[in-house]
Amino acid sequence: MPDLRAHRLSVAPMMDWTDRHCRAFHRVLTRESLLYTEMVTTGAVLHGDRERLLGFDDVEHPVALQLGGSEPADLAAAAKIGADLGYDEINLNVGCPSDRVQSGRFGACLMREPALVAEGMAAIGAAVSIPATVKCRIGVDDQDPEESLFTLVDLCAQAGVTTFIVHARKAWLKGLSPKENRDVPPLDYGLVHRLKRERPGLNIEINGGIGSLDEAEHQLTHTDGVMLGRAAYHTPGILGQADRRIFGAGADVDPFEAVKLYKPYIAGQLARGVHLAGITRHMLGLFHGAPGARTWRRILTVESVKPGADLSVVDRALAAVSGLKDQRSAGRLEAGEAA
Repeated sequence: MPDLRAHRLSVAPMMDWTDRHCRAFHRVLTRESLLYTEMVTTGAVLHGDRERLLGFDDVEHPVALQLGGSEPADLAAAAKIGADLGYDEINLNVGCPSDRVQSGRFGACLMREPALVAEGMAAIGAAVSIPATVKCRIGVDDQDPEESLFTLVDLCAQAGVTTFIVHARKAWLKGLSPKENRDVPPLDYGLVHRLKRERPGLNIEINGGIGSLDEAEHQLTHTDGVMLGRAAYHTPGILGQADRRIFGAGADVDPFEAVKLYKPYIAGQLARGVHLAGITRHMLGLFHGAPGARTWRRILTVESVKPGADLSVVDRALAAVSGLKDQRSAGRLEAGEAA
């Protein structure tokens, strides 16, 4: 098996999910993985509230800014703003299939305009010195994926792009909802593996349907990187093993330690007036599959939305989980003694 430590693991940008609080939480679980912002349109970057849309905490590094857009000059200007703010990478979204994205001429519909994507990436590359990458699908609608994917990659590579994150599914822009587009189109990992074999000089990262670190390790025998999406969000505890298993760096971070490490960040955000529920919603899946997971979720969900909710809510939830864990351990010990 090849040395996986030279590879990359990242957590996918997910609209309404991977905000700054989510990223700070994921960072206490993994120091090495690359984190992404939610997709931000070039118009929002250029004309919106930059602190609200682009603000991030230093603890999040390394963190990439994902842009949505198609106009090269706007992409270049937005990328420069991101680089000046301290982001470690600029990524262009050529994969999101939502109706809103299509109406704005960005996201997955750009798979039909590979020359425009390449022009935009050239503009970004000329504007910033940090890495500029592309996240795409293998094709859309009736496109032949072997043609659409390779054409997009080759044109962008000619424009200077060296890293591509490929969601190994088509996107159906008509007939499927964004949610259905995450599951219904069949996965074609083999095509992404072939892309890496036939373009060995490029960094090819695979995304789509990868639900565990076991699966990620398998994919890393064929590609340069793996991007985890919903698995990282709904079962974030798996990220606590990522640094050891994928990068060969550091010890595992268990869920209890993760909460301890995250509490100073929570306290700082509460002091700034952030509501607790906006922070703890990203922690609900931390104890997935463990004794007390349901209690943990219930306390955080019910108590965090109350006026004045503070760190004591997290402490109560953690104490409940710890108590159930101790009861389970004691039960096993007593059973063993009886045997």
